Amino acid sequence: MGEVEVPANALYGAQTQRAVNNFQISGQGFTNEFLEAVALVKYAAADVNAELGALEREDAEAIKQACELILRREYLDQFPVDVYQTGSGTSTNMNVNEVIAKLANDILGEKRIHPNNHVNFGQSSNDVIPTAIRISTALQTERRLLPALEAMQASLLEKAQEFSGIVKTGRTHLMDAMPVTFEQVFQAYASQLEQCTERLVQTLPRLCALPQGGTAVGSGVNRHPAFASKVAHAIGKKTGMHFTETKNHIAAQGTADVPLELSGQLKSVAMALYKLCNDLRWMNSGPNNGLGEIQLKALQPGSSIMPAKVNPVMEEAMAMVCSQVVGFDSANTMAAASSQFELNVMQPLLAHNLLEAIRLLSNGCDHLREFSVQHIQVNKQHVEESLDKNPILVTALNPLIGYDLAAKVAKKALSEKRALIDVALEMTDLSKHELEQALDPLKMTQPGI
Repeated sequence: MGEVEVPANALYGAQTQRAVNNFQISGQGFTNEFLEAVALVKYAAADVNAELGALEREDAEAIKQACELILRREYLDQFPVDVYQTGSGTSTNMNVNEVIAKLANDILGEKRIHPNNHVNFGQSSNDVIPTAIRISTALQTERRLLPALEAMQASLLEKAQEFSGIVKTGRTHLMDAMPVTFEQVFQAYASQLEQCTERLVQTLPRLCALPQGGTAVGSGVNRHPAFASKVAHAIGKKTGMHFTETKNHIAAQGTADVPLELSGQLKSVAMALYKLCNDLRWMNSGPNNGLGEIQLKALQPGSSIMPAKVNPVMEEAMAMVCSQVVGFDSANTMAAASSQFELNVMQPLLAHNLLEAIRLLSNGCDHLREFSVQHIQVNKQHVEESLDKNPILVTALNPLIGYDLAAKVAKKALSEKRALIDVALEMTDLSKHELEQALDPLKMTQPGI
């Protein structure tokens, strides 16, 4: 392909430089977490190849030491390849191979480690990149997203306990409905996130089944028969997470089903957090001409022209995060559709989108919890006053006076802006004691008790 100029201080070589020249598209490279995952593959491969007699132990140790430097996030400026590149991620695989080879040769004091012959031995970009996607996303899900979700669940449950016994107007179709307690509402938010967490945990074993060892097309050409299982074990030992060899290498490399499954679970998390944010915004709305049921912490001025205006900024920021994750999922669906024969050819896009979604959800969740959820207060007096005027409470009288008469009572109470119990005293034969018992909002939240 002719000569290509490589910067004198670069640790990478010609293949990386060609990619830099070809793919000046976004100016955005891969995340540190993804590059570390590629380095983990190279570390494990070198160790296993030495164990199986395919590499000299001294060469393998030099490669491993070079990988450790990358895992310590040194030389990160040596990975300049754009995310938008060849669909297999070959450019990034070779970028890592070239950098590791140069570092290993520096460690050995002589030029004998070759990017392809040694660092990439028994591997292909076609199994390295999908493996790195699974490793990086599994680790980030386990280490960042799950703890963030669990902390949010705990915070919501603490608020549920704090608000125990406070009854509010429930809403369906954004309209007044039967009452619920704040405890029930916040327990429901926590339960929704708990289910999201459970689904993520259920996805992890499939995510941790690695394609590594399939080489070019999933057949495993040019690698030792024991290589795949041993590499998975070595990566697990290095990370402390249980990785296994995939059951079918051709399926693992030729599809993006498992990354897409993770993408769908991340979208579910986003939707749960989106609902939480929107509910909090509605309940906080006002303060005088909205629902005004809760008060969110004032974090910053809300307007450049209206003094004293304070907005639910953290909820709005989180809602944007959630919207972006939905966008990622749409792109990931298209990426998964680009699985032809023995290779999916949108691997870099999947890697970028999944890791960015995990990062945004984790950070956003932490911020929402720390700056907003932990500080929520209930406007108890306003909630009680609004509840007393809720005509839908008449539903509890249906078994006693019938639907038609109950509807008339509710209509009159609403039109005259009077308390429901006062109108019911006039229009029914029920005593005040009977009405107080039947119209007790707290009892309505606990039917059968």
